[in-house]
Amino acid sequence: MDFTLDFAAGCIGGAAGVLVGHPFDTVKVRLQVQSVDRPLYRGTYHCFQSIVRQESMTGLYKGIGSPMMGLTFINAIVFGVQGNAMRRLGHDTPLNQFLAGASAGALQSVICCPMELAKTRMQLQGLGERKSKQKLYKNSLDCLVRIYRKEGFRGINRGMVTTLVRETPGFGIYFLTYDVLTRSLGCEPDDPYMILKLLFAGGMSGIASWISTYPVDVIKSRLQADGVGGHNKYNGIADCVRQSLKREGWRVFTHGLTSTLLRAFPVNATTFATVTLFLMYMRDDEGAVKDCEPQPAHSSLTVSPQQAQPSSL
Repeated sequence: MDFTLDFAAGCIGGAAGVLVGHPFDTVKVRLQVQSVDRPLYRGTYHCFQSIVRQESMTGLYKGIGSPMMGLTFINAIVFGVQGNAMRRLGHDTPLNQFLAGASAGALQSVICCPMELAKTRMQLQGLGERKSKQKLYKNSLDCLVRIYRKEGFRGINRGMVTTLVRETPGFGIYFLTYDVLTRSLGCEPDDPYMILKLLFAGGMSGIASWISTYPVDVIKSRLQADGVGGHNKYNGIADCVRQSLKREGWRVFTHGLTSTLLRAFPVNATTFATVTLFLMYMRDDEGAVKDCEPQPAHSSLTVSPQQAQPSSL
């Protein structure tokens, strides 16, 4: 029963986070992959404004089907792996939170990579058009099917290595930051500022994890967008890094960072608060949540609030 509630809470919280954060993610991807020779956007606000003007508000939600479809599997993996890891490690310490989160991040990459590949391709489809005259992909699933038919298993796993490099430390840092913040803040169910503390802890944890892994995310996005238009520019990770640095300098690793951080706080805050409040409501037990600090490994709430974070963090 506890696992079922945790699973449901993670899915609901993750869905809420995707709805809040997907427009920012679309802006991030557009800025990351635009050509330095002929840039379409001058910055985060101009990109956001251009998408709405040229493609309407729906343009900001291109590719949302893929992360929505993947939420169930991702949260199932994250919940199960992190919970089992904490029980095996035995002690609820910041280091163990990092190790458990890192292991969960690594395993959920198997679902995350194809999901983000489809999301990226869908976000770049009909670039600058209010209504695409000719759509290559009907939806996220059709996108993956077409990529598989053309490029095989390797094609739908394009960017897997960079996804692993991003997600493994990213989830570890997320859980570590959350653990440190909640231990420092502390909150009781009757604390009038409890929800604000939960929002703050979740939001800041998301920001910390993104800052620590963002350069890898830029390379991942470029590799997954490579091939759109019929030709490939990069021969692999090293070649992508080399070409990007040569043409755009070190600042290439900050493209889209503003929109990512603007997205990270509300997404993680929304996800965390939704999960926590859902569990408190469903359990309807005064002792269900003693405080917002991490619980012992045997507690049913050990991983629930913390693991609602989806793969894009």
